[in-house]
Amino acid sequence: MKLYEITIQPTAGFCTALKGDTIFGHFCWQAAHDPPLLDGGLEKQLSTYREKPFAVFSSAFPKLESLSTCYVLKRPDLPLSSLFSFKEEGRMERLLKAKEYKKRKWMALEGELRLDLSKARFLTDEELQKEISRQTTTEVKRQMLRAGPSEFMVSFSQPHNTINRLTQTTGTGQFAPYSQTSTHYFPETELVVFVLFDDTATDIERIIIALERIGSWGYGKDASTGMGRFGLGEHEEIPLPDTMDADACYTLGPSVPQRAAFSDLFFSTFVRFGKHGDRLARSVNPFKNPVIMADEGAVLVPKDARVFKRPYIGRGITGVSKALPETVVQGYAPYLPFRRETM
Repeated sequence: MKLYEITIQPTAGFCTALKGDTIFGHFCWQAAHDPPLLDGGLEKQLSTYREKPFAVFSSAFPKLESLSTCYVLKRPDLPLSSLFSFKEEGRMERLLKAKEYKKRKWMALEGELRLDLSKARFLTDEELQKEISRQTTTEVKRQMLRAGPSEFMVSFSQPHNTINRLTQTTGTGQFAPYSQTSTHYFPETELVVFVLFDDTATDIERIIIALERIGSWGYGKDASTGMGRFGLGEHEEIPLPDTMDADACYTLGPSVPQRAAFSDLFFSTFVRFGKHGDRLARSVNPFKNPVIMADEGAVLVPKDARVFKRPYIGRGITGVSKALPETVVQGYAPYLPFRRETM
């Protein structure tokens, strides 16, 4: 498989997080409407997805450009004692230090997509925002200075309502006013998505076409109101991570790990309460069965080194939809191999 990084430039807020399994679902809808995006069409590729995925998308992560590229990933879901040194002797001092370390939820990898925990920088939201603001234009810096203190990601609650045309007002039930929360990134933030794909099934040009359409029409919830819009920046092929001497995997997207394949797992639980998009969003039963996943940032320790022979881990999940039985969920995720001895 080939590995590419694709730069995304948000132009609106997002009501649905940019996670790998949802990006994959949007790509599948694009292929359903435009069969040439996949050799043989979507139906053929999905028939073998559980044994051989044609594409695996990561979640979106901040990307910094200064003297060199810097990828800012989620802090690994490992115990804090595995990532930070606690030299304090008193119990209270250690608790205060742990509280400080918990705020450093971002991990910056300088130069290349290679994980070495001894060289990684761990950042708080405030530190990440300052890093991003350094690469913005002078006009944006001036505007944000006038706006006052800001964060890397800000959530807004947007009121909505539906008018009852008989009474010409809102009411109860389906006409009751409600609020929808959306997340907005700091101006001129650049995100990066990593995609693995089988070059016998598609190519980067067709993947870019699909992502451009998704960015133009909107991604996720409330796309019809202008949410989920983004543009694409540069894309380039990068080498598959070196697995030599590795004994653990750091996941770049939500995944469903293979059964009995790992001796140790560290992850935050993420439950995907899925819902069909596109034309099936208004079907009689648009909802999918929930899927319990290990969120991005999980650390999985394989029992067998053969796990490293594939550039992705996890499983393709089926049987989640009554409206469309052939529906699959991307339970796969790209990963970064690394050695735990450096912790």
